[in-house]
Amino acid sequence: MKFLLDTHVLIWSLQDNHRLSSSARAIIGDTNNIIYVSSATIWEIAIKTSLKKLNLSVDEILQTLQHSEYTQLPITFSHAAKVAELPYHHNDPFDRILIAQALTEELTLITCDDKITQYELSLLLIH
Repeated sequence: MKFLLDTHVLIWSLQDNHRLSSSARAIIGDTNNIIYVSSATIWEIAIKTSLKKLNLSVDEILQTLQHSEYTQLPITFSHAAKVAELPYHHNDPFDRILIAQALTEELTLITCDDKITQYELSLLLIH
């Protein structure tokens, strides 16, 4: 299967954080699955790091991702245009582009954000 990681899920997976559920760990660790990380996620981490809302090294995250099994998902014109079709249930622009990407690419979004359940997409909600 093909999955897209929400920003928190990526951070938790890279930090081996206890908040990442065992089911999410199993999915991410299963080499039969393709795990995507969006450019939007790196953008969000970079912004929140520069604003001191996150204490992470963007360079370290990029190095880790380059040596991982994660697949980069750039933001395309189609992804950006899909945002216009989304109901306005969620006002976070990063989450909205992830939703658009998941819909466009037919990916299951792994997230801990309850607001995203309002959208009709393949979703794995973790807590």
